[in-house]
Order: sequence, then structure tokens, then C-alpha cells
Amino acid sequence: MQKEKFDDNSSRKRRNSAMTKINKLMTSDLQYCTVLDNVYEAAVKMKDADVGAIPIVDEDGATLVGIVTDRDLVLRGIASKKPNSQKITDAMTERVISAEEDASVEEVLHLMAEHQLRRIPVTKDKKLVGIVTLGDLSLAEQSNEQAGRALSDISEDGGPEGFIH
Repeated sequence: MQKEKFDDNSSRKRRNSAMTKINKLMTSDLQYCTVLDNVYEAAVKMKDADVGAIPIVDEDGATLVGIVTDRDLVLRGIASKKPNSQKITDAMTERVISAEEDASVEEVLHLMAEHQLRRIPVTKDKKLVGIVTLGDLSLAEQSNEQAGRALSDISEDGGPEGFIH
């Protein structure tokens, strides 16, 4: 009997992940750099926002063209003995793995696992609209799991005392 309960919770969790859209969990008020910025400006924005990565957009400030992580700044900037005025485009990763805003949590988790990512920019028609982190998704999954457990417990107990079915 316990196995059935586990299977029910697992399938419920997968259904919730498949139904929850990433735009409900993403951070939409985010820092970004344009292709005109340099590595110093990117580092300052990352420090001020306390983030480990920052999306790079085109000159118009809309279309996602890259991403730079704190590791990129070290390996492609500082450790390469390049000056702080180095263009951000020289340090960024151009082939960005991103998710459309209507992607499901399950789809984004799959992308993160497949590409070993902790954060993914969120786009709408290639325009940057947000970013979602593994932490954001983890909190949502925990919340779904807790809600599922509560529902399961309520169902097993027959509901609150005195409740007429």
C-alpha cells in the first residue's frame, strides 16, 4: 500500500512540474549588460546584484546574445591578464541555453540537467524577460511536494473531524 502512495505522489509531482510554467517562478527584475559594456562593468553589476551570472543583450537592450558568469570573468578576463576595459563580448558565452517563458518546470529542469546549468535566461521571442535558477525551481518543487503530502494526509485521514462527505 505504501508503494502506491509513493507512486501517486511521484505522478502528482510530475504533473505539477509539467503544468507549472517557468514565467511563474522566474526573476523578471534582473540586471543585464549590453554588448557595449566591458568586463569591469559586468563585474560591478554582478557584485551589486549579488549574482553569479549576468545575461548580455544586444545594443537595443532586448535580444539575448550571451551570458557571462563569475568564472568567465576570471578565466577569460583576469587570468588571461586582459584589462578591465576588455569588451564583455570577449568574455561571454555566446551559445546560451535559454528557455521560452511558457516552458514547463519539467522542461527547464531537463535543460539544466542535460547542460549542467544552475541558471537559465528566460526569453520571449528571443527577447530577455527573466532568469530562473535551480534554487527557484527547487523551492517550487518543495512547495508542490509539501502540498501533495498535505493533500495525501488529508485524504488518508478522511478530512477534518466532523466533516460530512
